[in-house]
Amino acid sequence: MPETAKKRPKYLNLFEIKLPLAGFASILHRISGFGLFLMLPLLIWLLELSLGSPESYGKLQAIVAHPLAKLLLIGLLWAFLHHFFMGIRILLIDIHVGVAKAQAGLSAKAVLAVSLLLTLILGAKLW
Repeated sequence: MPETAKKRPKYLNLFEIKLPLAGFASILHRISGFGLFLMLPLLIWLLELSLGSPESYGKLQAIVAHPLAKLLLIGLLWAFLHHFFMGIRILLIDIHVGVAKAQAGLSAKAVLAVSLLLTLILGAKLW
């Protein structure tokens, strides 16, 4: 049996592994994509309400006026913005732009900062 096989752990404790910021941003990319996928029927229903009759538009305004609905929409806004900017980052890495460790860390910080900043700005406008 080779020496390296003996030194491997038998299990990985996910709570003890320290991910770099780029790994954390990548996990958030997957979570945001999953959340957007799950909320797609709700978003399509809201779009249907907005495009229907004036009565259905009034119903949409009543739904969106509720604070919990606003929080949900702000969360979906963050998910969209993070998923969008992280997707651009991943596409750039696919064409070998920003592959170095320092550049990857900076681009992950930029994705998190831009998505949070735009969520705050647009969320304040929504609220």
